[in-house]
Amino acid sequence: MKRDQVLRQLDSRVEQLAQSVAPLAGRRARRARFDNQLFHCQSLRLGDYLQEIRETMVQLRHAVDDNNAERLNWLAERAVLQVGALQREIATLPLRRQESRASHHAETLYQKLADHLEFERRLLQMIAERESLLGQQETLIQQQKMQQEMVALEGRLQRCREALKQIEQEIARREE
Repeated sequence: MKRDQVLRQLDSRVEQLAQSVAPLAGRRARRARFDNQLFHCQSLRLGDYLQEIRETMVQLRHAVDDNNAERLNWLAERAVLQVGALQREIATLPLRRQESRASHHAETLYQKLADHLEFERRLLQMIAERESLLGQQETLIQQQKMQQEMVALEGRLQRCREALKQIEQEIARREE
């Protein structure tokens, strides 16, 4: 009688879990979430873990039918641990999404910083090239054209440095 009651309680928890997993079952995570000692499948979808819990429940019923107490205890404990792990995963999903968004935004800022540092380096290189070419220009028109290019590059360099300053300030604010 006690075994039947435990099985009913476990079935009830699995069904409640199935309702919680249903809207999320097909979504893919970035990586497998559970230890391979707890779940054999290393899927990226929560629905696959729910399916494994259901398979554990089927094995549990067979152990009851076979009156195999040792296997029954092991499978019951496994099912409880699996259900608990999946419940915790569902409960922490909103937090993971917030962390993921914040992490992604920080990665984007650092990527922008790296890009702008590269722009700055290339602009400085282009200005240095124009300065060395300026003395080699033979006509006044060629010299004026080279100076105009340098003025334009220096304007771009100034805007690039302003953008760098803003990116660095944003990073500093986020790290506070």
